[in-house]
Amino acid sequence: MQKKHLLLALVAATGASTVMAQSSVTLYGRVNTTVERQKVGDVSTTGLFNNNSRWGVRGTEDLGGGLKAGFQLESGFESDTGAGSSSTGGMTFGRQSEVNLSGGFGMVRLGNFFPASYYATADYVSMHNHDTGSSSDALYRDPVWFSSPASLGSGNKIGYTSPNLGGLVLEAAVSLHEKAGAKKNGYDLAANYNLGALALGAGYSQVDDDKQLGLRALYTFGQFTVGGYYQRNDQDVIGTRNNYRLSGMYTLGASEFHVNLGRAAKWSKVADSAATQWTLGYNYNLSKRTKVYTYYTKVDNKAGADYVTGAAGADFSSFALGVRHNF
Repeated sequence: MQKKHLLLALVAATGASTVMAQSSVTLYGRVNTTVERQKVGDVSTTGLFNNNSRWGVRGTEDLGGGLKAGFQLESGFESDTGAGSSSTGGMTFGRQSEVNLSGGFGMVRLGNFFPASYYATADYVSMHNHDTGSSSDALYRDPVWFSSPASLGSGNKIGYTSPNLGGLVLEAAVSLHEKAGAKKNGYDLAANYNLGALALGAGYSQVDDDKQLGLRALYTFGQFTVGGYYQRNDQDVIGTRNNYRLSGMYTLGASEFHVNLGRAAKWSKVADSAATQWTLGYNYNLSKRTKVYTYYTKVDNKAGADYVTGAAGADFSSFALGVRHNF
């Protein structure tokens, strides 16, 4: 009898080990903080600033037959104070909260996640600081986030990601109109096509009558990487506009030298609303996970533009020194 109990215990332990081997859960995150001298209009401020620090948990379970279940929960926090991120509702999983199923057919996603159209265009060419902090792309506009009268945000979404089709990956999502003020579902589409050194992307999103289309290209040759995107916006209240951004990076050992320039033309229904943003940056990679960096960024607003500042005609600039650590 004792031998039988021992055998059953060994079988149970083996089964548990098998289940554990088929599942994985990972804790990850980023702490990204800068000391900056910022200027808004004629007012200068020196302070410590968070650059979209976050932490999260993700996991997968192998269901057999090539099918996997997964989840991802991600929360933002203010690295300068330790508080939960005000932009995502405090210490919640406002950045991302999804469950998914994947296999040879691709991946089906349910929950809260950022628009794929943004990652395929603006984020892809923002190489110097991951499109975070005061040097992030101030001119990109996406109706999924900025729709009037009410944005659907990134929640209540059903999404699909295709398998890799010879370098081409397609993504689509619908954001259900569960929030007050939204009249229709929101839609988000993206395509990424990699051809070795050349990477192409496109993104389209629409909420109610507000829509945007973006096209992106990035090319790497030797130690140089150059890229850019074009965006066309059509928003019901403020009209249409064109937005462009060019970016470049030169790597030398652990050093990265960055430059980018963005130009947003005026909105057709808002007089004198054009703006320009340019950034110079330098990164030194202490390891694969940790870097120190510096940058100077400036946004020049015309009399009817209020990018970053919220005050029409007021310009913005910042000189920053920062540390970023991924875990």
